[in-house]
This record gives sequence, structure tokens and C-alpha cells, in this order.
Amino acid sequence: MRDKSVIEIEKELTTYTMEKLDEIIPALLCDERKSVRDLGKRMLRRVKSQREEYERINRMKEIEAGLRKKGFTVIAGIDEAGRGPLCGPVVAAAVILPEGFFVPGVNDSKKLSPQRREELFLEITEKCLDYAVGMVDSREIDRINILNATYKAVDIAIGRLNLTPQCLVLDAIKLPGCSMYQESVIKGDQKCLSVAAASIIAKVERDRYMAKVHGLYPEYNFESNKGYGTKEHIDAILKHGPCSEHRITFLRNIPF
Repeated sequence: MRDKSVIEIEKELTTYTMEKLDEIIPALLCDERKSVRDLGKRMLRRVKSQREEYERINRMKEIEAGLRKKGFTVIAGIDEAGRGPLCGPVVAAAVILPEGFFVPGVNDSKKLSPQRREELFLEITEKCLDYAVGMVDSREIDRINILNATYKAVDIAIGRLNLTPQCLVLDAIKLPGCSMYQESVIKGDQKCLSVAAASIIAKVERDRYMAKVHGLYPEYNFESNKGYGTKEHIDAILKHGPCSEHRITFLRNIPF
């Protein structure tokens, strides 16, 4: 390394694995050049961060690992987006991940920025074994209530999978009348990798839908509020009344 410039060293380090960085960092930290020692410190922090993320992801695989020990090999993580908004559909996603799946950053979708969710959506859908989405619109939510609409969206998503799951991992719910083995996990989108992946897919799909609805009804600013009951959104309902995408049963306390 002593015959290479800092720029050359930094470029070369981008090709190294964590194990290789572990080997080279001590030499960087002992280099006579301060810029190289500073680079070594940055690499040390990067490796520490990567190792912590690797360990976090592995912890999120523990539920699926336990199910595999029981003999289940095709495990679908399930989550939904849009149970609380005043407008738009409820969207459920079902995701089947391979056992060795590793994508840094996968987490509860609510903890991620919109841009990061979009990035992870592309990685998840490219690297998963299978995924599918179910959507139930506002009219059906009004007709059967949000809980039953959520169950229906989940059923649709499962039914659209190309692979047949042997068991389901869901975030704090269980599907009534479902013959498959179900594991209901409180805060599953934070504890189970496939549920977290499903939460990202469901959230991205719903946000994309609401962006399209925004083009039809810009006065409600759905692109920003996604149909949730922000002050701006409620003021728009009071001014313009509800549109065809609003859940009328959710607007009972709004005197429009």
C-alpha cells in the first residue's frame, strides 16, 4: 500500500470483502501518511457498521429459521399498508425469500425514507423467490369494514403467488378460515425479515397508487399525505367534499 496514493487505495478498498478489510485495516492505521490513517479509521467504522447490519439481518431471520426447523421450506411473510388513511385502498403484500437472502437496510417500512423504500423494493423483488400484492379499494372497505378488507387483501396477495406457501408469518394478525400454518408476530415488520420485506412492498405499491390518484384529484395533495388524515387533507375535504377514493365510513366525524 505504501507505493499507492490515497485515491488508489480507497478505490481498491471498494472491491474488498469485510474479511479482507479486517486484514488490511491495521496496515492502514499504521501508515506514516495521516490521510491513509484517516482512511483506515473510516474503513474501521464502515466494517463495524456493516457487521452490525449483518447481525441485525441475521436476528430478523430467526423466526423463519425456527419454521424451517419445523419442516417448512416455503415461508411467506405478509404485511399490509393503508389501514388507517381516510382515502385509498388497503394493500397487502406476500413475499417468499430464499434462505440466504441478504439485503442491507430491510426493515419496517415506516422507519425508511420514501427513496430508500423504492431502492429496497427493487432489490427485494429482484432477489426474492416470489412476491405478490393484493389491493382492496375504498368502496369495498366501506362495505365490509377495514379489518375484513385487510383479510381480503391478504387473501388476494397469497392467491397471486406463483409458489404455494407452506406457512405464513403475519404482522399481529391471523387469517380466519386459513388452513395454512400461521405465525402471528407482534411488530413482525421489525422482527421478521420476510414481513419487513412485505411491509416495504406493500407501502411502495400503495404510495405509487396514491401518487396516481393525486394526478386525478390534486386539490387533496395525496402525493404528500397519501390519504392520511393530516390537517391539510381534512381542510381539503371540508372545502371540496370527498372524492371517489375517500372511505366514507372514515369521514363520519368530518362535517363536510
